[in-house]
Amino acid sequence: MKRGIYITANDRVIDHAIALLNSIRQHDAETPVVLIPYDDNYQLVADTLAEKFGVQIYPDLAFIDRLSQRLHEVFGDRFFARPNQFRKQACWFGDFDQFLYIDTDIVVFEKISDRLNHLAEADFICNDYQHRGGIANVFTSKVLEEQVFTAAECQEVFNGGFWGSKRGLITEADLYATFAECAAHPEYFDFSQKTSDQPIINYMVLKRLPRRYNIARQPHKAPGNWAGSPHFVREGDRLIDTQIAQPLHYLHWAGIKIQPGCPYWEIWEHYRYLNEPKPALSVPEPAVGSLRKAVDQAIARFRA
Repeated sequence: MKRGIYITANDRVIDHAIALLNSIRQHDAETPVVLIPYDDNYQLVADTLAEKFGVQIYPDLAFIDRLSQRLHEVFGDRFFARPNQFRKQACWFGDFDQFLYIDTDIVVFEKISDRLNHLAEADFICNDYQHRGGIANVFTSKVLEEQVFTAAECQEVFNGGFWGSKRGLITEADLYATFAECAAHPEYFDFSQKTSDQPIINYMVLKRLPRRYNIARQPHKAPGNWAGSPHFVREGDRLIDTQIAQPLHYLHWAGIKIQPGCPYWEIWEHYRYLNEPKPALSVPEPAVGSLRKAVDQAIARFRA
């Protein structure tokens, strides 16, 4: 059985990708990582990640083009704020029997591929607290009113930045059928904060994969992972969730721009420059007021 990790990136997020890969390789030198190009501007990030970390390019770029074309045919070019986020769905069709998908605005604090052990009892795993915010940024109340999903099923919504599953559980036909179903009912989905793939992929997983497991909802309390949470404390090269006195599995800056002065900037900067000199000059930190405003806006969109 072959396990691995998928990421999406282009040259614009090369620093984020380096930070993520530094954190992965800090704990795991062996698990293969495959880059799914976010767009056509990916040669620099691909070359850099290949040289530093042995990252390979997704082998079937023709599928990614076909997926993008079909998405445009079904939804047009104005339905999603960032349609290229759907490229991560190539995960289902790659070489890994079991896989994690990880956004590049994340750093990890453990051998994160071990989280795939939960797939012994499930077909889909996630590890987040999206459900604490209700169905916002995923669904509208229509899915309950029209009994598309039950209230219990809506408690299983997840953030699209970190999840895992098994190759082949979703077919290409499943993917396109999901597009058609969702395009026929745009009223089901909450795109008010310009999310893109997250509502659609939640719909597909809840409809087609009944054996789901959210690691964050395990019987024993699990640590948080959102960078908008103020109760994490740095301990060396990791963070501790002080509410339960446990180290974080990973930290996700979902909805928060990673820049000097942002929450937990120092931990991101540590991993970005883990094996190279840190630049002498840095961007001035934003004013406290603007930082507070940015965090408040992010809190309105995400929960951790």
